[in-house]
Amino acid sequence: MDIKERALLAHEQWKGKLDIVNRCPIESYEDMTIAYTPGVAEPCLKIKEDRELSYRYTGRGNLVAVITDGTAVLGLGDIGPEAGMPVMEGKCALFKAFAGVNAIPLCIRSKDVDEIVRTVELLAGSFGGINLEDISAPRCIEIERQLKKKCDIPVFHDDQHGTAIVVSAALINACKLTGKAVSSLRVVINGAGAAALAIARLLLSLGVPDLILCDKYGLLYAGNPDMNPEQALVAALCNPRNLKGRLRDAIAGADVFIGVSAPNCLTREDVALMADKAVVFAMANPVPEIWPEDAKAGGAFIVGTGRSDFPNQINNVLAFPGVFRGALDVRASDINEEMKLAAAHAIADLVGPGELSPEYIMPPAFDRAGHQKVAEAVRRAAIASGVARV
Repeated sequence: MDIKERALLAHEQWKGKLDIVNRCPIESYEDMTIAYTPGVAEPCLKIKEDRELSYRYTGRGNLVAVITDGTAVLGLGDIGPEAGMPVMEGKCALFKAFAGVNAIPLCIRSKDVDEIVRTVELLAGSFGGINLEDISAPRCIEIERQLKKKCDIPVFHDDQHGTAIVVSAALINACKLTGKAVSSLRVVINGAGAAALAIARLLLSLGVPDLILCDKYGLLYAGNPDMNPEQALVAALCNPRNLKGRLRDAIAGADVFIGVSAPNCLTREDVALMADKAVVFAMANPVPEIWPEDAKAGGAFIVGTGRSDFPNQINNVLAFPGVFRGALDVRASDINEEMKLAAAHAIADLVGPGELSPEYIMPPAFDRAGHQKVAEAVRRAAIASGVARV
């Protein structure tokens, strides 16, 4: 059987990737009187007096809601909430496997921003954090923005910020090998969707001084009439040389290419125009913007992709388990820029100086101790930035 057949058979046999396991014994009437009525009334009354005690007397402090509307599932597009459920279950399984975080998939039958926001807002008291997943752009940006204002728990859109964190980690380690300072880089991001905009914002926070985004209409610049409002907000912070034109106009002399766009849109001739020791992160999946062998043939020094069958996979799973573990542990009210940057540096540091090479700049996803180091860095950043509540 090929991988598609194997996956279909496995999902049929599993009938879901998650299970509910009791942490309390239910073996006797005495057990029931403690776990359920009448004993359960006592923690209920305590929480009524102080809602924060829900973290002490229930499991919400280690519980994340994984929310989707099914409009941007993997590379499959708008397939609907039910069809997105296998992906959401898989995400929940990764939360548990890598960080011990309990997670519940919630697939919402609506594409209306206000309906989704209101639904999640009403459910927020049952959870310690919200992970938004596979919601189409630019709606996902507005949904997250509104939920951050309305909820007193962390709200994190992994397709945006998880991607930004792992790209930043990869860039930090690439700079160690090229000898170039982040503060000297010229970076081109191809794609201007939600992930690209989040990457741009975090790279600016990291200290990248010259960053240009490009979409199918061309380069983004202040005043470009083809931009949507979210793109305009980021474009105002980027493109300091006010370049106009197409991708090739920006790629000449660039130190780094970051692709979150479409297959085969970068050529080896484009790579040849880049600066010495060029870095290419071609992350379109399953077919990247340029195949690694072609990027190398064009002169790229370091190449990363979103695929597991090439070196330097740039994978969100390196980020979100540890980010949420750290945020939950200190009951953070938000996952802010300081916490994202801390996660990026922690991921980069998981590859030791003696291990770094052009073929190895990202740590393995299955380094469970590494996820705990990311969590610890996020905890420290949450405390230092004032969003920790314990």
